[in-house]
Amino acid sequence: DYSLNILTLGALTIAIGRVVDDSIVVIENIKRHLSYGTPKLKAITTAVREVAMAITAATITTVAVFLPIGVVGGQVGELFRPFAVTVALALLASLLVSLTIVPVLAYWFLKAPEDVVDPDAVQTEAEDKERRSWLQRAYVPSLTAVVRHPVIALLVAAVLLGGTLALVPNLKQDFLGDAGQDTITVTQEFEPGENLDSQTEQAIVVEDALREVPGVDVVQVTVGGGGFMGFGGGGSDQATFSITTGADADPAVVTEDIRTVLEGLEDVGELSVSAASQYSSNDVVVDITATDPDVLDEATTLIHERMGTIEGVTDVRSSLVAAQPRIEVLIDEEKAAEKGLTAATVTQTLQGLITPATVGSIERGGTTIDIDLKIDDAPAGVDKLKKVEIAGPAGPVKLSDIASVKVIDIAPTINHTDGQRSASVTLTPTADDLGQVNAAVQQALSEVDLPEGAVATVGGVSADQAEAFEQLGLALLVAIAIVYVVMVATFKSLVQPLILLISIPFAATGVLAALLLSDTALGVPALIGLLMLIGIVVTNAIVLIDLVNHYRSQGQSIDDALVNGARQRLRPILMTAAATIMALTPMALGVTGGGVFISRPLAIVVIGGLFSSTLLTLFLVPVLYRLVERSAEKRSQRSHARRMARLERKGLTLDAEGRVIHVAAAEQAAAAEAGSEADAVPDEAEPAVVPQGAEHAAVRQDGSAEQGSEQAEPEDEESYRPRRAR
Repeated sequence: DYSLNILTLGALTIAIGRVVDDSIVVIENIKRHLSYGTPKLKAITTAVREVAMAITAATITTVAVFLPIGVVGGQVGELFRPFAVTVALALLASLLVSLTIVPVLAYWFLKAPEDVVDPDAVQTEAEDKERRSWLQRAYVPSLTAVVRHPVIALLVAAVLLGGTLALVPNLKQDFLGDAGQDTITVTQEFEPGENLDSQTEQAIVVEDALREVPGVDVVQVTVGGGGFMGFGGGGSDQATFSITTGADADPAVVTEDIRTVLEGLEDVGELSVSAASQYSSNDVVVDITATDPDVLDEATTLIHERMGTIEGVTDVRSSLVAAQPRIEVLIDEEKAAEKGLTAATVTQTLQGLITPATVGSIERGGTTIDIDLKIDDAPAGVDKLKKVEIAGPAGPVKLSDIASVKVIDIAPTINHTDGQRSASVTLTPTADDLGQVNAAVQQALSEVDLPEGAVATVGGVSADQAEAFEQLGLALLVAIAIVYVVMVATFKSLVQPLILLISIPFAATGVLAALLLSDTALGVPALIGLLMLIGIVVTNAIVLIDLVNHYRSQGQSIDDALVNGARQRLRPILMTAAATIMALTPMALGVTGGGVFISRPLAIVVIGGLFSSTLLTLFLVPVLYRLVERSAEKRSQRSHARRMARLERKGLTLDAEGRVIHVAAAEQAAAAEAGSEADAVPDEAEPAVVPQGAEHAAVRQDGSAEQGSEQAEPEDEESYRPRRAR
């Protein structure tokens, strides 16, 4: 039950570049078969059949990488789960379209080949024309050179990977970036005990200054909170300003301008600025717990002082607000009763003197305005409050005669965590590298000598980032495992999928280079792009390796199959990569409006990864494939040679179909085949096939077997089934 919002729309935009991939592969293969002179219907069915399994596996791997997001918890899961579902559904729909609708449209609109007299000649001419294209003339010689010098190719790839990884310490880190926030919060702390009128005057000064900042659209202010215990109109000693930026304003720039303006104000208390967001806070929080209030105060003060010395942070503030002076009135109910008064009567009278009473309201401009009644000569101090007279049955009674009136200091709030008193020190990073700020905070916290009984931990956005990175790291591993299972089912091999998995780290070179060149931080959106890139890296490689395996099954050598397969898959691989890159370019440039905080880092990661993964597919994957398959081929040849040696020692050999026969029978079969050109050879002259386990039998001239005494040596390399020669 998802809605159409900036996240799902962003997912559709990102999917645009990928949904055409399957159709590109299908159309390109159809056009290639048509160029060979194949009749239209046969060309379409053959072309679709050739790539159906490959594009299905490729799409499933891309979709599968989003499955782990379904188990990611927290706000990351809530934020990106609709994104992942949208992309997955779009890709599955594109696969269905490429296998059903695209072939039909190709049959309707693609031009059928003219009547072909010699199909083989037409195919040869088409292949020669394809080889003469500038793309093929540039790629095939390069691929041949790389394949023939695999060690050099792997060394170059390793150097590039190592050099890129060496730059990782320079990579910035964040959580969700600016998260697209358009709201900024300014907090104003007043002097303890300051009355509401003074607080309001200071808040007006700050409000007027904020309205003059370019890019500020709306300013909403909440000052104090008044009450009887805050005698004299005192409130919570705090004012909060909620600032909304304009549609065309850059919140980061506006935030810095606000800080600059507020630094020039005097006699307005302490001011702090933080960016608000509907997704997360950008503040780093140090949580402190202790069983003793004095220990908590001491630890919080030490941490607050140390955090204020860290570079790259601002607005360091403590949750332990200074004790606030309050006037306490304790009514002696016995004395009040002697005067004919009750505690409720006394309280009501004092509230009427101190707190303005709402006596009505008026309508003005469609807005209801309350009318409050306030006494001009309200008592303005403890001494005057003691002299307040309260009307009683026997006459006026002084408050001091029935109650004690004094000033006390109390803490406005007391926080507890797991049964212990707690406090927090909050700081706002000014830089866009949250990882660097986290490291600085951890280092500074380790240098603070906390009193015994106090414990401090880093929370806030730092904890959110650590949790998100841990969950997405696990999701990356699960995605790789799912992709491996899909590829094993596709290739029917446990080794070939490992070739593609080994190549995934090399694809990260493009990702890291793109992040560094664009000065983009590694955050949750970038990690989602990495997750998506795992499927993209193996997509083109699956299509390539599937065709190479097909050519090898037709008898081509490893080198020929690699060159022919890569040559034919070159154009669709480049077309799909170009389509995706062009679709993501507007996002990478940040011109897509809402949701850019997610789409821009993700697009940059995918674009950078596509550049490196395309080169990876076209050059490094063939190199790794050749090394693995040549090694397997050599092992098979050595095994075959050992088996033939054992058979020869027993007077046995293999016929053309791999069946075990006696050497004499093989010579007899060869002679019979040579003589068949002149005369027909009777069936009795055919070679006798040796049943499994009877290689020790001796063969007489007439073809009958005589049991010998030698026991057959068991075969350990491969088994075979006895069959009669025709």
